Amino acid sequence: MNHVIVVDLGYGDAGKGTVVDWLCSREGSRPVHAVVRFNGGAQAAHHVVTRDGRCHAFAQFGAGTFTPGVRTHLSRFVLVDPLALAAEAAHLASIGVPGALDLLTVDRDALLATPYHQAANRARELARGSGRHGSCGMGIGETASYALANPDDAPRVGDCATPRVLARKLAALRGRLTGELGPLPAPPVADACDAYHEFASRVKVVDGGYLADLLRAGPVVFEGAQGVLLDEWRGFHPYTTWSTTTFANAEQLLADADQTAVRLGVTRCYMTRHGPGPFVTEDTSLGLPEAHNGRNRWQGPFRAGHLDAVALRYAIEAAGGVDAIALTHLDTAACHPELRICRAYQTPGNVLTKLQPGPPRDLDYQERLTHMLLAARPVYSLPNGDWADVIEQQAGAPVALRSHGPTAADKSTSEPLSTHGMAA
Repeated sequence: MNHVIVVDLGYGDAGKGTVVDWLCSREGSRPVHAVVRFNGGAQAAHHVVTRDGRCHAFAQFGAGTFTPGVRTHLSRFVLVDPLALAAEAAHLASIGVPGALDLLTVDRDALLATPYHQAANRARELARGSGRHGSCGMGIGETASYALANPDDAPRVGDCATPRVLARKLAALRGRLTGELGPLPAPPVADACDAYHEFASRVKVVDGGYLADLLRAGPVVFEGAQGVLLDEWRGFHPYTTWSTTTFANAEQLLADADQTAVRLGVTRCYMTRHGPGPFVTEDTSLGLPEAHNGRNRWQGPFRAGHLDAVALRYAIEAAGGVDAIALTHLDTAACHPELRICRAYQTPGNVLTKLQPGPPRDLDYQERLTHMLLAARPVYSLPNGDWADVIEQQAGAPVALRSHGPTAADKSTSEPLSTHGMAA
């Protein structure tokens, strides 16, 4: 069926949205009929710019929504925020995409991210002071951690159609969080229940069997959120997300339906990071344009630096490998000949060319990596040729898509695209 999984190989913001938009809008190819979100939630911000100049930061809707008829499915791994979904649908309607909610399906087992989670998330982050982790402030980590601690009481999408169950779960949630953190700026439970009941009556809530039918109906793009270097288990703890950002969730969903997909990793030709945490190649002297990213209250500053090939190779190995690469922001690189590549780290007493992925779910190991990276210094060299050639050498995978700008018209492909099953 030529399904494709799109995963960011950095710290996020590599261009997943523009890649998904291109995959869904290609002329002359077998049309993609749906985008499946398989991690994260309303904290995503996948900016897409259309050929006629419209722009939207896709959070929960799939970044292929500008293409008429492309549906969005929020899988059981998504942390669904109905209030943010309504606001996003309203913005889409204001720029000429009406009825986005009519093209949305949501798995009933997906967790609900509520205003109570969001308020608790922000209270905890503020309490960390100078030790803040760089949260998006959307309650994603709080939603995930609450569900782990209280699996039977965690509100889920399916509860929105059962007012008594939902009210009980929201009351328990609010009570536990306020008992721990004190009063939180969040709406009364009755108001939240009314909003969620309206949501359940407006969108199509489905069970786990729906996705198998969707996958059999035609090509689907699986759109990941954030990046592998922020993965809850493979990222550099504690500066990570409460979400699996590798291919794992998507491949589990595919395996449930006896399907497979191409693994497409996305990277810029330089590095970026939002907020605190290790960033070996950060260079504050680089004047790189960034129309859609900047400092915000919760994530902190938007940072930029040179290509970190050591981290790129680590992300690919930690994610289980890639079939092909989508290389973005080549237009920016063309205007900045000062960009370099880091092929090794200088650490106290040693030069490292490889970061070794540790045992599964070993946060102590990941934290040791963090301490090492915070003390590491980059060993730079010049790119020595075309950026696509450089990336192919470092990643051990073909660059199948090159992006020279924000729109679908700014993309070009190479032969490996057909080789890896991504053509019509």
